[in-house]
Amino acid sequence: MTALAEDPTAAAILEAAPCYPVPPNGRSPAIDAVRGARVGNCLAVGRDGVCLILRRAWLSLDLPLTPPIPAYLPYGSIGTGRADLRCGLIPAELFQQILEHFRDALPNEAAAFIVWNEDDRQFALDFPQIDRATPSHLTYRTPVLPPHHHIVCDIHSHGHGPAFFSATDDADDAHATKISLVVGRLGHAGGPAIASRLCAGGMFLPLPRSPFSGDYHDL
Repeated sequence: MTALAEDPTAAAILEAAPCYPVPPNGRSPAIDAVRGARVGNCLAVGRDGVCLILRRAWLSLDLPLTPPIPAYLPYGSIGTGRADLRCGLIPAELFQQILEHFRDALPNEAAAFIVWNEDDRQFALDFPQIDRATPSHLTYRTPVLPPHHHIVCDIHSHGHGPAFFSATDDADDAHATKISLVVGRLGHAGGPAIASRLCAGGMFLPLPRSPFSGDYHDL
């Protein structure tokens, strides 16, 4: 088989981010291997477009990226998109504890991480080291986790202000795979306000549904 690249670095990059055509009939062992992997990713090219297949220990994501390709391709279908939490829904009481922590920090902003232990399948809170916190600015450190522990949610507050993702948030989230939440209007009637997204593949995606158990349907 002819190599896709002569340069070793380029070949390693292509191997780390492979692209596979979808067979017109039957299944693809290469694509099935990525879909069944604990950690992996690839692009699948079908007659109906290109799909990102991404797997993490806690996340299973199949995301169609393009509309059908107008050129004739003798390929099969990429299938429908899906986003599933392999870790299961996050207990709602953890989110309540985070909201209480954020309210206690008022008027300053605050932060929290939800971590999942792959071995015992339990969730835990991690309140990070804060370098600087004011009512309009927050600098905090991402925790360094032991093996088989994964950041599922990165959450910070905007105090009494609105909930939105800033340019700083965009830069911080650009190369991560995680759920990001910003909580605002803490202490206001009708609050809090919540902005949410799934960060994956260098994209910011709307959450198809709440990651929390219970009644958090509006994230």
